[in-house]
Amino acid sequence: MHTELFQAMAQCIIDGDAEAAEKLANQAIELGIDPLEAINQGFVIGVNHVGDEFSCGNAFLPELVMAGEAMKIAVSTLEPEMARRGTQRQVFGKVVLATIHGDIHDIGKTLVGTMLSAAGFKVYDLGVDVPVTKIIEKAREVEADIVAVSALLTTTMVRQRDVVEALDDMGLRPRIKVMVGGAPVTSEWVKEIGADGYSEDAIGAVQVAKQLVGA
Repeated sequence: MHTELFQAMAQCIIDGDAEAAEKLANQAIELGIDPLEAINQGFVIGVNHVGDEFSCGNAFLPELVMAGEAMKIAVSTLEPEMARRGTQRQVFGKVVLATIHGDIHDIGKTLVGTMLSAAGFKVYDLGVDVPVTKIIEKAREVEADIVAVSALLTTTMVRQRDVVEALDDMGLRPRIKVMVGGAPVTSEWVKEIGADGYSEDAIGAVQVAKQLVGA
């Protein structure tokens, strides 16, 4: 019925065209299309395509960033209509996301947040240079399922261990899972600090997060 519109939605994400994404989202509202349908049958198809292409090495980081931004605009444009209708996207889980204290690298973390949101997670992005105590407080406050901590420096990476230990000390594990990421992070490091998972990129992070919440 709205096949062409849904295809255009997917395409605007693939093209990383945020302006078109906003326009098509508004068009869907005007036509009375269920915003959830627009997201799941239109925009998400585009995100998944870019993700697959990125995994195969056919798309690169700038394309992923632009697709993520376009997706963010599409969803935020449709959110008021979802609220008006009382419809909710299926939420797989709540993720508290941060770059650890002492580290101000932002792009990778922001991209992970965008991709997790697009996939259906509720993301609380605390930004960069975030102290361990603040991460833990937020995780308790929102009853997070996952805490995801990024570090791009070997000197700040050690603080990822502090997050795991703090959650342990408070008896919040294994209910709250810990994902870590960043250039120096390896699977050996994940085992060493007792975290639950890691990914080298934003697309992989979505898969790991889904596994951790059993989605």
